Amino acid sequence: MTKLFNVYRVLALVVGVLLVVGSLGSLMKYLLTEGSTLQQLGEHLGIIWMLHGFIYIVYVVVAFVLAQRARWSIPQLGLMLIAGLIPGLIFWVEHRVVVRLREDHPELARA
Repeated sequence: MTKLFNVYRVLALVVGVLLVVGSLGSLMKYLLTEGSTLQQLGEHLGIIWMLHGFIYIVYVVVAFVLAQRARWSIPQLGLMLIAGLIPGLIFWVEHRVVVRLREDHPELARA
């Protein structure tokens, strides 16, 4: 079970970083002057959204399995899933999940 916990933590951080980078790329693409270097960089960062999508799907499955094993409620699972869609929120949620797992289910959260 330790493996699932560690996979969740890594996926949460990767999804969070991709979400922040993708959001910054979109802001550069749509808010900066057309043809500028940073605007073009924003266009090239569009691939980040595809990576985020694929990795987010894996994150959803792992979060679901982890929530099932911890016997958490649907709202807790919902918060875990929504956090992967709002830039920055996943870092706070990942921290809260780790703290809660270590308190309530130490057998699931051995690191």
